Amino acid sequence: QVQLVESGGALVQAGGSLRLSCAASGRTFSSYTMGWFRQAPGKEREFVSAISWSGDSSYYTHSVKGRFTISRDNAKNTVYLQMNSLKPEDTAVYYCAAARLFGSRMNEYDYWGQGTQVTVSS
Repeated sequence: QVQLVESGGALVQAGGSLRLSCAASGRTFSSYTMGWFRQAPGKEREFVSAISWSGDSSYYTHSVKGRFTISRDNAKNTVYLQMNSLKPEDTAVYYCAAARLFGSRMNEYDYWGQGTQVTVSS
């Protein structure tokens, strides 16, 4: 069992930066792929980024490539999402999730956090 708690969401102006954190409980955190998803009002939840258990591999959806960076610290049971050059269309609730396999589909992820709100003003 893995419990996930996100933090770091805030209101920020376009062009600004935020760093989201996701703290995990459980001794098996380092064995999970960790992912970030987001859900904007009135839209379906979508994949943002994922990082392998070792941190050696990462993957991003096209719209955030070059702006967002995912990382993890297995010693701290924490995964991060550094978000730079934020745009109004990045406004959403951001969720972290844990999966046994490296993937980008929601049904591949077994555990989810409660989400943190990111609002980007124009």
